Amino acid sequence: MQSTFRSCVAELVGTFTLTFVGAGAIITNGPGPGKGGLVAIALAHGLALSMAVYATGHISGGHINPAVTLAMLATKDIGAGKALGYIAAQLVGSSLAALALKMLLPGDLVAAARLGATLALTADGLPVLSSAATIAFEAVLTFFLITTIFSVAVDKRGPKNVYGFAIGLTIAFDILCGGPWTGASMNPARSFGPALVGGHWTIHQAYWIGPILGGVIAGLVYDSILMAKEESS
Repeated sequence: MQSTFRSCVAELVGTFTLTFVGAGAIITNGPGPGKGGLVAIALAHGLALSMAVYATGHISGGHINPAVTLAMLATKDIGAGKALGYIAAQLVGSSLAALALKMLLPGDLVAAARLGATLALTADGLPVLSSAATIAFEAVLTFFLITTIFSVAVDKRGPKNVYGFAIGLTIAFDILCGGPWTGASMNPARSFGPALVGGHWTIHQAYWIGPILGGVIAGLVYDSILMAKEESS
């Protein structure tokens, strides 16, 4: 029980870190002179996730994402009860981070950046892509992320000493590709906190369906096809 509690606290802290830095970077580096734009936002998310994974990997496995947890559940690398605790902790961590940003940063910047929500909207406030296209795009981006996680952190053949950076770099290149189109969430918890605190629920379901779909498919594909299984002699 104590081990599960520690793991859940680690997941809360890790998801708080990702959301605080990632959403904070969107608020800080939005359009305007002297701003870093998409590259800065991608690097902030990638570096924050890298360090969060390194900090929590030996405690909880460093999931920091319900899509990762559900992929692990689908491949039986985590039990249902523990997975539920992880997801609850991830949602709380993201929500606390969004609340902290709303309280600490100037209100006009927070409002302009929609509290760092993972949304790609037109000037009229409409989604850039349809709900179906957003789901599909998020699924593809998350497929890349979960494949990387399984290859470097789950597969015993993977290069364990670089797993955090490999995962962070995947987040970064996914955001460089998909940020302008969907916001490149790849993480229902990362989307949930700013949506809850800021009230930004536009096609929010896409940021659950897409990452979970892509993540579970990636986990099952890697586990059933790419993972080296013990062969009897």
